[in-house]
Parts: sequence; C-alpha cells; structure tokens
Amino acid sequence: MPRTKIAITLDEGLLAALDRLVKEAKFPNRSQAIELAIGEKLQRLERKRLAAECSKLDPKFERKLAEEGMAGDAREWPEY
Repeated sequence: MPRTKIAITLDEGLLAALDRLVKEAKFPNRSQAIELAIGEKLQRLERKRLAAECSKLDPKFERKLAEEGMAGDAREWPEY
C-alpha cells in the first residue's frame, strides 16, 4: 500500500515514551509505532460503532424475523 509522509506534533512526554519503546526494540521506528497505534484505535472505534448499531436492534423482532424466514425454507428442504 502506498505511504504518504506527514508531519505531526506530539506532547514531549508522549514522544519520550515513544522513543523509549523504539529504543527497547518494541517497534522498529517511530513511524511504524504511530501507524500501528492509529490502526488499532481506528479498529476499536469501528467495533464501538458496530456495537452501538447492534444495540439498536430489537432481539425479539430479529428472532421472529429469522424464524419466519427459516420456516418457509425448512419446508422446502429434502428429508435425509
């Protein structure tokens, strides 16, 4: 995937912690550490959004809808 160089500003304490992790070889460099952190944060936000959307569903209605669809299909299934 193509990469783009950007400039960011970080709190000095955060940068020191980041540099310590790089020095301890937890990450090969600052860029990869930041890229990983952003990727993980975006994944968490997406899961949170999905969970919020799922919480809007009515379990009773969803079950009824699923069972209604299965009832018609089950009659058409061959006997084994």
